Amino acid sequence: MFSKIVNYCKACYDELVHKTTWPTRAELTHSAMIVLSASLVIALVVFGMDSLFKFVMSTIYPR
Repeated sequence: MFSKIVNYCKACYDELVHKTTWPTRAELTHSAMIVLSASLVIALVVFGMDSLFKFVMSTIYPR
């Protein structure tokens, strides 16, 4: 049983070190900028929709 666990850990290590291709720093920075930009755009769209719905609801149901 213990040897199976050790072999599994060795196989995992071998795959992570020798078979996995890791992104370069430039690729990682580029991907992060895309994610940040998309998050900002989505946040602005949600903010705009929320403001629009708030305006519509306050017009329909004035205080």
